[in-house]
Amino acid sequence: MRKALISIDYTVDFVADNGKLTAGEPAQAISEVIAQVTEKAFERGDYIFFMIDAHDEGDDFHPETKLFPPHNIKGTSGRDLYGPLADFYEQHRSDSRVFWMDKRHYSAFSGTDLDIRLRERKVDTVILTGVLTDICVLHTAIDAYNLGYQIQVVEPAVASITEGNHQFALNHFKQVLGAELVDEKLEVV
Repeated sequence: MRKALISIDYTVDFVADNGKLTAGEPAQAISEVIAQVTEKAFERGDYIFFMIDAHDEGDDFHPETKLFPPHNIKGTSGRDLYGPLADFYEQHRSDSRVFWMDKRHYSAFSGTDLDIRLRERKVDTVILTGVLTDICVLHTAIDAYNLGYQIQVVEPAVASITEGNHQFALNHFKQVLGAELVDEKLEVV
């Protein structure tokens, strides 16, 4: 069994107080845990994929423009990783097991070659971390389920704007997708 940790959208625009579409305090509260979980997965030999929202400035055709303010615009600091996760990436970015991939849609699989890259590496289990639990993390989990991957969601390493939306997504992961909710940061197998 090969695993890949998929870190979703843990960027300045989604996490920092001045972010363009910030989850604010709930997302900031997972900063240390998400970095620790990522480091542990790396040390274990897992692949690490940073799947980062990438939008073009002035793209009026993207469906998100009707729902959300412009965010994660290419070439802006809003796309920078937030907190100690940025340090992890800088330290390990040249390693052949660490990938940065842009995405245009909620799901990390939609419009990317993530599935191909995972299958090339014989990955059968994805470990999900990041934001927003009820949007990009959830849509990634649904696609992972439909593609036949085993799914682990590190509960203390995901966050959303509201607690209600966060809890809805956690329940959906477990009850509808059969995902394993990993409660403790050191419990990821």
